[in-house]
Amino acid sequence: MYYNGRKLGLVLSPSEHTVTLDQLFNLFNYAGVFVFAATGALVASRRQLDIVAFLFLASVTGIGGGTLRDLVLGATPVFWVQDPGFLIVCTAAGISTYFTAHLLESRYRLLLWLDAIGLAAYCVLGAEKSLALGFGPIVAVLMGVLTATLGGVMRDIIADEPSVLLRREIYVTAALAGSVVYTGLQTFHFNPALSALAAASIALFIRGGALCFGWSMPTYRSRPGRTEKELKRDGIIGSD
Repeated sequence: MYYNGRKLGLVLSPSEHTVTLDQLFNLFNYAGVFVFAATGALVASRRQLDIVAFLFLASVTGIGGGTLRDLVLGATPVFWVQDPGFLIVCTAAGISTYFTAHLLESRYRLLLWLDAIGLAAYCVLGAEKSLALGFGPIVAVLMGVLTATLGGVMRDIIADEPSVLLRREIYVTAALAGSVVYTGLQTFHFNPALSALAAASIALFIRGGALCFGWSMPTYRSRPGRTEKELKRDGIIGSD
């Protein structure tokens, strides 16, 4: 099976029912939107907000990153305007969370893991859409990172939650790794479905390791500036 000249090689059953690459990524897109939307709704539950706030945060989180991606790439109307089904998915995530969030023992822990799954899916989807529109590898990588992270950032800002970007554990780096892997494999014409699986797995592994073991990148450590005496000693400024 081929999609845009690329072999997919995915057969669902011996009766020759097959799924195209376009359908596969669309399915992942719906799943990613639902998962991200659920994290927005979980934040609303933590803030003890009303049902309208649940729906609003679910929608902003679910489609926020993809919306900016499409605007930057000039892919208008944006994806959820072309297919309002994504708004229905966000609504379903918001409503279901509203009625079930109280059953969860640790909503914040679940939020982080759902966010990790959404990040792993969306870093691939963002890169794939960029490549499908004919953009180069660098743009594809950046769009993968943007798609995977912006929705969560917007969610935290609106809900006045501690931003995921300010946590010490790896976050953006996981999205970057997934985007780079997918884009790199596609540059060498690997099977798109297997490339997507590999890239998403790597992104989830890195983010999951950060959540479980506190993996982090080296951080900047502030050092005091040199005194006037030291500057004079080093000849940077003249002495009196």
